[in-house]
Amino acid sequence: MRNRTRWAPEPWRPVRQRAVRYRPVRQRAARQRAARYRTLTPHWRLRYSAGMDIPIWSWAELDAHTRERLLSRSQQDIDAVLAETHDLVSHVRTGGDSAVCELVSRFDGVPLQPAELEVPPRELNRAEQRLPRPIREALQYAIDNVRSVHSAQVHTGMSAVEPQAGLSVMERHTPVDSVGLYVPRGRGSFPSMLYMMAVPAKLAGVPDLAVATPPAPDGSVDDACLVAARLCGVDRIYRMGGPVAVAAFAYGTESVGRVYKIVGPGSARVAAAKRVVAGDVDTGLPAGPTESILVADDSADAELVAYDLMIEAEHGSDSQAMLITPSRELAEQVAARVPVLASKLPENRQQFVRDVLTGYGGILLTRDLEEAVEIVNAFAPEHLLIQTFDPEHTAAGVRNASEILLGTHTPFSLANYGTGANAVLPTGGHARSFSAVSVRDFQKRASVVRASETAFREIAPHVIALADCEDFPAHAAALRARLDRQQGHAPPCDGGQR
Repeated sequence: MRNRTRWAPEPWRPVRQRAVRYRPVRQRAARQRAARYRTLTPHWRLRYSAGMDIPIWSWAELDAHTRERLLSRSQQDIDAVLAETHDLVSHVRTGGDSAVCELVSRFDGVPLQPAELEVPPRELNRAEQRLPRPIREALQYAIDNVRSVHSAQVHTGMSAVEPQAGLSVMERHTPVDSVGLYVPRGRGSFPSMLYMMAVPAKLAGVPDLAVATPPAPDGSVDDACLVAARLCGVDRIYRMGGPVAVAAFAYGTESVGRVYKIVGPGSARVAAAKRVVAGDVDTGLPAGPTESILVADDSADAELVAYDLMIEAEHGSDSQAMLITPSRELAEQVAARVPVLASKLPENRQQFVRDVLTGYGGILLTRDLEEAVEIVNAFAPEHLLIQTFDPEHTAAGVRNASEILLGTHTPFSLANYGTGANAVLPTGGHARSFSAVSVRDFQKRASVVRASETAFREIAPHVIALADCEDFPAHAAALRARLDRQQGHAPPCDGGQR
């Protein structure tokens, strides 16, 4: 019988890799990852005629070293390409437009002249004419939901607070003057990523909003992305991708304007480029290759869980997808269903799912849901889906996750596109301290303070004592001079405020 399973404590079987155009580093990383995981021995392993071996690990039986390696992620891929990426960034920084065009030709196979880097309005017009009506309507629907949710985040500032009589402290919010959004394309079209970033940026009031996205082999930019950009009010669109786009935004070229902040997810190379330029430009939240954890108990539908496990896995071989469950029966059922369901995907997506679920993924068996939540908090995933009998109760213990989705009817894909919640999220464990993209990411906050003469007289002695304690005599002298003037020992300052 096809896809019939049997338990077998056999050595790990190597995973065949599929060549990916312009991504040799990804192939090497996948081979290294497969070799690394062959050194681990899962508690159970399911073997299938479909050629996909999904490991089922018993968390309680793993030592600390194995646990750490099992919960590794594409951070290692980023480290592997850091030196090469540094050279690419330096080339763009010194070479400007000519370097950008050279590298776009090398990595994307598209010969460009500097004047062709920016997408002209006529291409946006053609994209609007070509894009099928259902897709345009879906884009507008999703954009409306994102705008509705993020409008609640818009604040002009903090109301004035008076810690004491005569002292006013408030906060004023202003937009970042210029922002560059990076929208990946290497494995598909991502208009959803564009509107997830552009909508909050425009709600924040960003006056100069640019987008960079890799061109297709014929030099075109994806129609859906162009239409989404126009619907969101994007000011400029450039056909360039990867580290090239990050470097051009960070340092500017003859044709690409320098920005003060870069936001957007991407491959390991994009994440590495952001590290390289981080000292010169704000690179926003760390958003690298996608990752997901699904926590489920025996109340979950095994077939739906299998579908959900493949959602983030189909993004690429450097993604991560894992099911954590205390139910051995559910684990076995899901492991049996995934190869069957994956076989219905296009060939490249099948390969991605196979690579992920035998690399940065699989199934973890835990003693109970409490232990599952502990693992979630240790991993701090980008996407977390909880399908348990009481998902709200399970979620109450989660401290570290960029996104928490509850119940059978809230799969990853629903939130990725249409709920209005932002789907550009921190990865690589950064959910411990970073949050999803929001209006706040595109605003600055400045404190506005004013003290009356009376308030100054009360505060000054305390500040002088602290300045003396820290050995800053000029700090203290500036206050003593004012106190002397107020006490009539010196003429008042012209324009003094009382």
